[in-house]
Amino acid sequence: MKSTQQITRAMKFVAAAKLRRAQEGVFSARPYAREILRVLRSAAARMETPAHPLLERRPEERLLVMVLTGDRSLCGAFNSNVIRHAAEFLRAHSQVKIELIVVGRKGRDTLRRRGFQFAGEYLNVSASVDFGKAKEISARIAELYSSGEVDAVYAVYNEFKNVMVQKLQAQKLLPIDPAVLASEAGGVDERSVEGHAGPGSSLPVQPAAAGTGLLVDYIYEQPVAEIFGGLVPRYLDAEVYRILLESAAAEHAARMTAMDSATRNARELIDKLTLQMNKIRQAAITKELIEIVSGAGSATS
Repeated sequence: MKSTQQITRAMKFVAAAKLRRAQEGVFSARPYAREILRVLRSAAARMETPAHPLLERRPEERLLVMVLTGDRSLCGAFNSNVIRHAAEFLRAHSQVKIELIVVGRKGRDTLRRRGFQFAGEYLNVSASVDFGKAKEISARIAELYSSGEVDAVYAVYNEFKNVMVQKLQAQKLLPIDPAVLASEAGGVDERSVEGHAGPGSSLPVQPAAAGTGLLVDYIYEQPVAEIFGGLVPRYLDAEVYRILLESAAAEHAARMTAMDSATRNARELIDKLTLQMNKIRQAAITKELIEIVSGAGSATS
């Protein structure tokens, strides 16, 4: 039992080290995702009708669902929660055709046993998330959507909140919602806004007199439509990369918590077994003393 405690304790420290690196990746990816969305909104605001194959909306008769789990166990209910949430999502959309992309060995093995076929499978991703793998996955997603094989794309994963909390998500990736491209100063004219853009506003605004501002117009080297067409796939790449990082961080947090709990349980069990062993030993010693005293009494009498 003591060797088991040492193993779980070592696994806890390893998971904690990986979690710190994963957290840094999540926190550094979020600003990039926000900024690319801001630039995408800025370009969309300068187009009368933003158009791109990834924006095309169709009746959702064929869905592509990306399920993200871990490649290893010993992380509490992390994998089972994602698989259960994915199963609920699939049951809720059982009336339409569904294709799956699985990221992680545990999800792949479980869903394959349930008879699902995969449009793609990616293993050993959470151990070291890199942008190249995210681009490979997003390229496969964009290919299936642009070719008309699927009408919508969803991602089922655990979003990292903190060490103790991970939130299950079923996020729609494609088609990109027009509201995502809308200015956060919604309901304004393309050329002017009331007041100021405010913190977090997606469109740069030049202050003017009388409390109004003019939308800053950039001079692009390429046509705005060409820039917009290049930004949309980059936005999808960034979203897939962020989701991979969120899922990896949530997995490491769940594993650290599970190993910490296992270490504490092992310590409690060791204490109980030690107490039980001491009681048995004390009872054996007491019995031997009684026999010695009884034997000595019989000899003297």
